[in-house]
Amino acid sequence: MEQQQGRDETPEERADRNFADILQELRVVLTGTQLISGFLLAVAFQTGFRDLDGDEIVHYLVLVAIAGLATLLGMTPVVVHRLHFAKRMKADVVQLGNRLLIATLVVVSALVVGVTSFIFEVVVSQAAGLWAAGLTVAVVVTLWALAWSAHRHAPDREA
Repeated sequence: MEQQQGRDETPEERADRNFADILQELRVVLTGTQLISGFLLAVAFQTGFRDLDGDEIVHYLVLVAIAGLATLLGMTPVVVHRLHFAKRMKADVVQLGNRLLIATLVVVSALVVGVTSFIFEVVVSQAAGLWAAGLTVAVVVTLWALAWSAHRHAPDREA
């Protein structure tokens, strides 16, 4: 008895499902990005913010810019969908949405590294911030490598 591979769906149904998956994943990523952005926003209004030195302020402002970029990248697949939803371009929208989601994940990973480093830098020392950044980068690279390895070793199937 031969087993059927994949799902019994049309290309349009597959594109709809894949885009729904992308949107769900973006919801998770953007929730985390919003929390980090809220933290960064709150930091500027704390009395201790005035005690930051010039390098720490630059570090902080870079993090705010990265958080803004992550938010904009995460919103772009929705914009693309709104602009193209009635043009029978769902497969193209899914492909672009996937690329934008991956770019968002890369930027959010950098944001997590930067925020971790910033907190250690301000609370402990600049050296501690550098150590925290290095360790966080190591964790990010390890997790991305594991994800990539699982992707490379998975059998090719239609998504």
